Amino acid sequence: MKKGMLILGIIVIILAALAVGIVSSYNGLVSMETAVDASWAEVENVLQRRMDLIPSLVAVAKGYISHEERVFTEIAEARSRLLSANTQSEQVEASLGVEQALMQLLAVSEAYPELKSDTQFVMLMDELSATENKIAQERRRYNTAVGAWNVKIKQFPTVIIANMFGKEPRLFFEARPGADEPPKIEF
Repeated sequence: MKKGMLILGIIVIILAALAVGIVSSYNGLVSMETAVDASWAEVENVLQRRMDLIPSLVAVAKGYISHEERVFTEIAEARSRLLSANTQSEQVEASLGVEQALMQLLAVSEAYPELKSDTQFVMLMDELSATENKIAQERRRYNTAVGAWNVKIKQFPTVIIANMFGKEPRLFFEARPGADEPPKIEF
């Protein structure tokens, strides 16, 4: 009788330790997943700030560069795609399109000294530049959180818990191919 109780006690202790390990791993995954989501929310926050600055920037530039309608159309379309993006990957793709369109506007503005000296344009460009730096910073933070998440859900024994609860790897925020090349503007 005592031997049976001892074996039962050992089994209960092993099961309790296993349950504590599973709960601890799951709670760690929840914390990391929340950190990834919070990092992405900050990326969205600064992307929204950029979206809020663009109409003002375009309005000032249009007064000087009225014949560059193609650039303004591309900016409006890129902004619209970002505002209507539903998934994280759509937001990433649309954000990269906005960056490319803004680079074209900056390249075009170089040909208009009176625009570059306009105080409102300069102020908006300074705000946009600060926002772009913030976007880069938040992307780095997001990618760091995603890297830690992706490693954690692939490590043993956490991979078992992650698979049990359907935890998936997250996508990094990466620049599209060719993003390191300046846009080509022809007059």
